[in-house]
Amino acid sequence: MGTNAFGQSLRRKEDQALLIGQGRFTADLLRPGMAVAVMIRSPHAHAEITAIDAEAARALPGVLAVLTGADYAAAGLGGIPSGSDLVRLTGTPADQGFAFRPKHPALAQGRARFVGDTVAMVIAESEAIARDAAELLVIEYEGLPAVVATEAAIGGPAVWDEAPDNVCFTWSAGDAAAVDAAFAGAAHVVRMDSRNPRVQVGSLENRGAIGEWNAATGRYTLTSGTQMPHGIKDALGQAFDEPAENFRVVVTDVGGSFGIKNALYPEQILVLWAAKRLGRVVAWVGERADSFLSDYQARDNVYTGELAVDAVGSFLALRVTSTAAIGAYLAPKGQLSPTSNWPALAGVYRFPAIAVTVRGVFTNTAPTEVYRGAGRPEAVYLLETLVDHAARALGMDRLELRRRNMLTPAELPFRTGLGLNYDSGDFPVMIDTALQRADYTGFPARRAASDKLRGIGWAHYCERVAGSWDEHAWLELRADGRVTALLGTQSNGQGHATAYAQLIASQLGLDPDDIDVVQGDTDRIPSGHGTGGSASIPIAGAALAEASRDLVKKALPLAADVLEAAEIDIEFAEGSFRVAGTDRAIGWKDVASGLGNKMLEGQGWWKPTGPTFPNGCHVAEVEIDPETGAWQLLKYTMLHDFGRVLNPALLEGQLQGGVVQGFGQAFGEAIRHDPDSGQLLTGSLMDYALPRADDLPAITLETLPTAAPTHPLGIKGCGEAGAAGGAPAVMNALMDALAPLGVVHLDMPATSEAVWRAIQEVRA
Repeated sequence: MGTNAFGQSLRRKEDQALLIGQGRFTADLLRPGMAVAVMIRSPHAHAEITAIDAEAARALPGVLAVLTGADYAAAGLGGIPSGSDLVRLTGTPADQGFAFRPKHPALAQGRARFVGDTVAMVIAESEAIARDAAELLVIEYEGLPAVVATEAAIGGPAVWDEAPDNVCFTWSAGDAAAVDAAFAGAAHVVRMDSRNPRVQVGSLENRGAIGEWNAATGRYTLTSGTQMPHGIKDALGQAFDEPAENFRVVVTDVGGSFGIKNALYPEQILVLWAAKRLGRVVAWVGERADSFLSDYQARDNVYTGELAVDAVGSFLALRVTSTAAIGAYLAPKGQLSPTSNWPALAGVYRFPAIAVTVRGVFTNTAPTEVYRGAGRPEAVYLLETLVDHAARALGMDRLELRRRNMLTPAELPFRTGLGLNYDSGDFPVMIDTALQRADYTGFPARRAASDKLRGIGWAHYCERVAGSWDEHAWLELRADGRVTALLGTQSNGQGHATAYAQLIASQLGLDPDDIDVVQGDTDRIPSGHGTGGSASIPIAGAALAEASRDLVKKALPLAADVLEAAEIDIEFAEGSFRVAGTDRAIGWKDVASGLGNKMLEGQGWWKPTGPTFPNGCHVAEVEIDPETGAWQLLKYTMLHDFGRVLNPALLEGQLQGGVVQGFGQAFGEAIRHDPDSGQLLTGSLMDYALPRADDLPAITLETLPTAAPTHPLGIKGCGEAGAAGGAPAVMNALMDALAPLGVVHLDMPATSEAVWRAIQEVRA
C-alpha cells in the first residue's frame, strides 16, 4: 500500500485480537492476589451522614479495610479537580465567573448530595467478601430536601449552603447590545423554549481501576480506561498533593468513552490510596447498575432561543439563554460543554449579531461532563429546531428560509457573531446535494401515499474542532525495519492503530503492517493532551507527518553509507532512498539493517494555528402512527465535508455511531429522577432506552470534501459530526409530520407516549 495508503479503506488492525477474545480491557487484567474494592453509594439524593458503624464489616474474615469520608479527611487528601477557568469569548469579567466551586472529595464527608455519591469503600480478598461486608455496614442518614430538575434548580433547595441560589457560574458571549438593537427593530421575533435531556453515556465497557504502590520508588501506578492518560496523571498529582511524576497511568483497551472517561473519578483516587495503605494491589470494576449511579452524565440543558427576522425573512440576530445542570459537583470539564462550544450556534448562517448567556446550576444529581460533541450537538440542536420553528411561525418554506440566510463560498472567510473564522466549505451545495440524495422532491408523493403521518427534516451543522492544543509524536526505526509510533492520544475504539499506521505508511512508503502504534503509558510516552474534540488525526496526525519527515532526514546519512554516495545526492520518494540521476535505490529495511541494537528516532510536534470547520447536512424521514404515537425512522442521509479523508471505512464507522447517539436522544434516551425523592428512575437498561440495530434503517453517507486551508494534510476531523446532526434532523422530521395536526413543539425524547400525548392535546 505504501505511499498510496492515504484515502484507502484499510481494515482495522485492532479487530483480530478483539474478535477472538484477546482484548485487554481493565477487567481482563484482574489477577489472583489482587485485593478487591466495592463502593458503597448513597441511597439518598440529599442527606446528612450522621453515623457510619463499620465494626461488623471490619470483623468479617477476609476484609482488609473499610474506609470512610472521615478516614479520607484524616489522610489529608484532596479530590477531583473542580472545573477549569471559564472560556471567555467576548464580554467582560462582570458578565461571567464562578459563584462557587465546591471541593469534591473521593468519599463524601458529612453529606451525600446525589443518589450514587460514594460514601464508603470496602476492600477485601475477594469481591464476594467485600459485598458481604458492605451489607454489614450500618450508615445512618438524615434526609434533606433535594432538587433534581434543571428548571427548578434556581430557587429550589440548596445543594450547597455556599450557593443558596444553586448557581455555580454565569457565562456570556457575543454582543448583547447589538442583539438588543436588532430585536428592537425587527419585523418579527420568534421564540422557542426547548430542552436537551440528561443522558447516560452507556459505553460498552464499564469503568474500572487498578491501583498499585511501589514503596521502593514511592510511585503509584493506575491502570484504568481513559482518553487522556497524561491529564489523569496530572489530576492525580493534584489530588494527592504530590508531583505528577510520582504517578504512572497505564491504559490498555478502552471499550468506549465518548468523553465521559476523560476526567478523574473518585474510584481512581481510592484504589491508589488503598494500595498504599494496604501494601496490596487494589482493583475495582463497576457493574452496569453502578455505572448508572456513578458515571458522569451529560447534556441536561433547558434554554430559550429567540430569533429576530426582518420583513423578508433575513436573520437579524440570535439570542439564547441557557440553564445547564452540572450536578452536585462541578466535574473537571463540567463547564466546558455549556460554555466553550456554544459558538456552534452560528451554524451556517450570516447572523449579524449573536448573544448567549449560560447559568450553570447545581442539582442533586450525578455531575455532568463532556460527551460526544461537548456542547456542539446541544447548540446545533437548538439552532436547527429553532429555524424550523421560525419557518412555521412566519409561514415560510423551511428550505427557502435557510437558503436566504446561508453563507456562500464567496463570503468566506467569514467571522461569525461568536468569533469563529469560517475558512472553507460550500454550505448551499451541501444542503442541496443532501436533499437530492434523500429524494426530497419525491417526498410529497410518499407522504400522500402513506396512511400514517409522514415527515422529513434536516439539520445543517458547522463544528469548530482541533484548534486548541498541541501534540508530540515519536517514531522509532529498528534494525528489522519496523517502525514504532508513540503518541499521547488514546484510542477508545476509533481505530487509532490502523489510522496512524496508515498515515505513517503514506509518508514513509512502508506497509502499514510494519508499523506499530503505542499509546496509553505515561512513563513511556513523555507527553500528550489525549483524545478528544475530533483532534487525533487532525493534530496528532500532523505531528506524525512532521515526525516522518524528521525520520527521513535522519535516515539520509545511513542511506548514503549503504549506497556509497554523498548524502547531498540522496533523494527520498515513494518509500525509497535513491542516488539522484541513477537507478540505485534502497528501502527502509536496507537502511535499518545497520542499526544493530540501536534505533533511529524521528520527532514531530504540531499545534494548529486555528480550528478546522467540518460541516454537513443530515436528512431524516419518519412515519408516525397517529393512534399510538409509535414512529419509525424510514430513511437517513448524511452529506459531510471533513476535508481529506484518511480511511473512508473508519470514517463511516465514526459517523454511523454518532448518528445513532444523536438518534438515541430523539428516540428515547433520558435520565429521569423522581421529582420528590430524587431517586433515579432509569437505573438500568430495562428503564433507559438505548436504540437497537433494528430501530434504524441503513444510513446513506456521502462526502463532499473541501480541504482545510489551515491544516498541512487538509484534514478537518469527523469524530463528533454524526452526533451533532442526528437529533435535530430526526426531531425536525417528527415535527414536520405533526405540524399539520397543529402540534407546535415537541421536546426530546420523542417517545411514543410523548408523541401520542402531543397528538391528543391538539385533538382535544
